[in-house]
Amino acid sequence: MLNLSRWLRHLWLDLGDTRRAVPDDLAERLTQRVAASEGRHTGEVRLCVEASLPPGELWGVGAERPLAQVVRDRALGWFGRLGVWDTEHNNGVLIYLLLAEHAIEFVADRALAERVPPAQWQAIVNRLGEQLRAGAFEDGLTQALEEVSALLVQHFPAEPGAVRRNELPDCVVRA
Repeated sequence: MLNLSRWLRHLWLDLGDTRRAVPDDLAERLTQRVAASEGRHTGEVRLCVEASLPPGELWGVGAERPLAQVVRDRALGWFGRLGVWDTEHNNGVLIYLLLAEHAIEFVADRALAERVPPAQWQAIVNRLGEQLRAGAFEDGLTQALEEVSALLVQHFPAEPGAVRRNELPDCVVRA
């Protein structure tokens, strides 16, 4: 059974809350950081900040459908919707934040997921979570982007002098 406080939190938060968490100027700086990152490797990075889940996604949260799985499924949905799975080298990464639950998910496409162990992703998530809890949204997201970039540079560096096609938009998705 869905608890009332969770239900109200998801009904209350909307796109305005997402825009307060990631205002236009911050979204532009993050977009520039993603673009700069992608100049150093062959991967694609997307950042999605969502205020809350639609009511249909909340039904069944509990014993038979843990919240962590619901958040993961939602991140996987965004991963597909944004086309992160459909890159030439299968090395895209989605950084997903769900404000209503203070939840963070990283979804790495198969080529990168094969090379980076889950514990390493979790460490990045933990550091980002600490920064977000401290109210340092920009610092936390910047650090997370740098850490993801470092992994992509390590495993999928850009070829010197190669012209790289930007396969996905660099902008932050706010929903």
